[in-house]
Amino acid sequence: MVEQQHKSQRPPKSSSSSRGLYVKMNLFHHKHGYNYNKLNQHYQQQQQDRNCFCTYYKWLLWLSLSLYFFTSFLITNNNNATAQKTEPTDNLVKSHVVPRTLSESSNIASKLKNMKVFIYELPSKYNTDWLTNERCSTHLFASEVAIHRALLTSDLRTFDPNQADFFFVPVYVSCNFSTVNGFPSISHARNLISSAVQLISTHHPFWNRSSGSDHVFVASHDFGACFHNLEDVAMQHGIPEIMKNSIVLQTFGVEYQHPCQQVENVVIPPYVSPESVRKTLAKNSPANGRRDIFAFFRGKMEIHPKNISGRFYSKRVRTVIWRKFSGDRRFYLKRHRFAGYQSEIARSVFCLCPLGWAPWSPRLVESVLLGCVPVIISDGIRLPFSSAVRWPDISVRVAERDVGKLGRILERVAATNLTAIQRNLWDPRTRRALMFNEEVQEGDATWHTLVSLSEKLGRSYGRSTVSGELESDT
Repeated sequence: MVEQQHKSQRPPKSSSSSRGLYVKMNLFHHKHGYNYNKLNQHYQQQQQDRNCFCTYYKWLLWLSLSLYFFTSFLITNNNNATAQKTEPTDNLVKSHVVPRTLSESSNIASKLKNMKVFIYELPSKYNTDWLTNERCSTHLFASEVAIHRALLTSDLRTFDPNQADFFFVPVYVSCNFSTVNGFPSISHARNLISSAVQLISTHHPFWNRSSGSDHVFVASHDFGACFHNLEDVAMQHGIPEIMKNSIVLQTFGVEYQHPCQQVENVVIPPYVSPESVRKTLAKNSPANGRRDIFAFFRGKMEIHPKNISGRFYSKRVRTVIWRKFSGDRRFYLKRHRFAGYQSEIARSVFCLCPLGWAPWSPRLVESVLLGCVPVIISDGIRLPFSSAVRWPDISVRVAERDVGKLGRILERVAATNLTAIQRNLWDPRTRRALMFNEEVQEGDATWHTLVSLSEKLGRSYGRSTVSGELESDT
């Protein structure tokens, strides 16, 4: 009975469980502050924090991009400056060439348009008879032939000598090849030039009225119009008196006083056949192909006793190169001729251009035309068309005394600015400026020769006469 009464006094199970759940939820809500107002405030705070973070991120991104473009600008300018200093040692690069401006180019075009050149029609013994030997128009001295041919069809040519600013005397003196060694013999040059001047001064008044100051000759030999391949002899003989008042287009040029350039002159590039270059490029495609020769030279290396006392210790420089680097696997050095010589240049990264009998070498032009970086080892050399060809940007200059450091110098160039130099080498304007064509083309070697002549119009008798008449009228 008691047990039954006790059981009847217990509350129902379901009612007790519901009340406990209600109490627990109330306690949970109060404990954790779980209400909608606080939740909304918390959400708004999160939104504000997120907005601040986005703003901060945007500013950070803008700052990063600004720093990136500014750094890229500095790097690009630095690379350009480095490319202009193509030699890695302090005493190598000495000049910087500023490209012509648009106004300067317009001025050049105006000068050329108004300039006229008269070409003497000499007997064939002075020029075209020599062309029976095919080498006459293709060897390294053949610029005398190329310039003559190009002028014959040029718009600047005049058939009226009274309208001429300059008078071109077409005498080929480089085509008398030795039967012993095949080299050009120029022992007859002085007599041939003298005979030509005698002829034109006798039959025309133009030489005598200006004493030859507006007359132009080509002397594309080792030491220009000194007409000898040994420097000591060339210096002793000097330039013929009959040419000393004229203008000489010559491959020889130095930056210091020398008897063989004591004449009004224009330094021109040695001749390299455009056809041979085109064939080599077609076979080798070096612009896109891999160059597997690091440093290349093919030529004579021996000390020549006849030239050892001269200013140009060419064989000594070459001997140092041979003795120091012939066993170096980076250097591809050969002492004998090879018909595929240009193909070797097209395979090479660096082409050594040490001075030979004279400071200049056809390797200078061949290297540029075939995309190989010319390494110029010739102190004081004056290079052709320096106002048009940016030599510091496309070559490496090494002092003769530093030739023993050649390996280290070239390695440093390869590791720094080689890419920029190679890119500059393939500039079509540079390559065009060093190549002679059958006809004058704007920007080619003959065109730049005429540009150089236009800067000497003050020597023109016709111009000076007209100028004098205008001054007297005023």
